[in-house]
Amino acid sequence: MLPKNLQADQFSGYPPKARGLAVLHIATFRQLPLVFLPGLLRELIEYDFKFPAERTAIDGELATLSARSPVEIAELFRGFSILKLSESFEHFDWVNQPARFVEQESAYLWSTHQLDAFRSAATQYGNRVQASLPNEPPTVRRLGIAVIGQGSSSQEPLFRKLRPHGIYFNQVKPDDGLGLLLAAVEARAKTYPSAYAHWYVDGGEPALQSSSLTTVSYAALQPVRSKLLGYMQQQIASIGMGPEELRTNMATLLPKDLGMSGDGDQTLNRFQVSLFTEGSGTQIFSTTFAQWTTREVLRRAQPLTLMVRYAPRQRQRPMSELLSNSDAAIALDLPGSLVDADMAAYYHWINQERLPGAGESSFLVWFEGHDQALVIAPTLPRDTQSDSVMDLADLVRLIAD
Repeated sequence: MLPKNLQADQFSGYPPKARGLAVLHIATFRQLPLVFLPGLLRELIEYDFKFPAERTAIDGELATLSARSPVEIAELFRGFSILKLSESFEHFDWVNQPARFVEQESAYLWSTHQLDAFRSAATQYGNRVQASLPNEPPTVRRLGIAVIGQGSSSQEPLFRKLRPHGIYFNQVKPDDGLGLLLAAVEARAKTYPSAYAHWYVDGGEPALQSSSLTTVSYAALQPVRSKLLGYMQQQIASIGMGPEELRTNMATLLPKDLGMSGDGDQTLNRFQVSLFTEGSGTQIFSTTFAQWTTREVLRRAQPLTLMVRYAPRQRQRPMSELLSNSDAAIALDLPGSLVDADMAAYYHWINQERLPGAGESSFLVWFEGHDQALVIAPTLPRDTQSDSVMDLADLVRLIAD
């Protein structure tokens, strides 16, 4: 089937909100090339379980497309229309399985040397659609906080990649530093309440549970991680499944498949499952989990506040041992964990800078339990060192509203 033959009842398997949007925009969908439309449906089919920022982006894209004339749509998708797919793709159930279609399409485009052309067309399309949407700044300055080096000591200079962008403090009072940061984050969430706008991500056990914060914890998700590792072992051992097919099958897993309650926050539950089924190494390394979660929270939820605390990860071992999920005598790599987290804090800031309102956003990174910290804010000087004695609450007041 080609997009021009779409009928409303073919979206009957979609969740309610996604189905309503699909039927509303079906006339537009019929004008889109097959090489593109399943990619759009892959996002739309999950609409009911997406974060508000993601829904806003989908709404804006659909409204932009539906406002264009057939001639304008043909011109917008010219780069996609010249790409050729084999006839077998027309017989694929791309309406109900858009993610699987996109995976197979990617492999086909690569094998036929069309992938570069597809990427070029996608980039041009994305830029043009983005330019037509309002670029509204957040209601309040974004604040990112990274807490690194739990249990570690270091003689090496930290924050080297971030120092050119902010003030390095070397006389920070560490007393109750974590508590002061969490209190500041919680207070901020209560002052500017909004769904999924304020996050606390912990690579270990969370130090605070607050209804004002969306909390994701590596330790709290241990049961989910265990079930997934068991599933991976079973698939590899009994079927001899390769990595690509395993990844495809993992992407279909739902929270209930991994033992999560159907009564909880399904948007958050699906997000947490995706951290393990789409991330690489998130299942076995806490620092990788925290870094990937940070990236995905910023990309998908676009929060006003994001505090991330890194915990020590286990040492590298043979893959068979890592996948065994045995907790017996796991040795921690404290120096390696600090290196991981130091670099992850830099990526945290980089990804925050890609969001609307980046010019007004602020960032703080602290070496947990020690006297080193660095802050970045538009009102503060760059590439500077301060010997002032301050606690973590003082540093937050420097950069947060």
